[in-house]
Amino acid sequence: MTRADIANKIALATGLSKVETETVVEGFILCVIDALRNQESIEIRGFGTFKVKERKPRIARNPKTGAKVELGKRYVPMFKVSKEFKKVVNENLTENNHK
Repeated sequence: MTRADIANKIALATGLSKVETETVVEGFILCVIDALRNQESIEIRGFGTFKVKERKPRIARNPKTGAKVELGKRYVPMFKVSKEFKKVVNENLTENNHK
């Protein structure tokens, strides 16, 4: 599903125009990016948590050449799914696999 697909689905469900909905979706994404850029976490109950995790420096290997590569300290955006979200997805997929 793409960003446009999500906006179309929301537009149909809410009665808002596609342009308005695309603006809201874009605004949400920019809010998440801005918060993570400032090392803030975002918790959406029933959905999950967006946060930034620090990765320590380490030596990696280039899989193509086998050469060692030094990776410095870096920050990675993470999303952790809520228990409720996991449960709904798991129940739905379990039911569909038994049909």
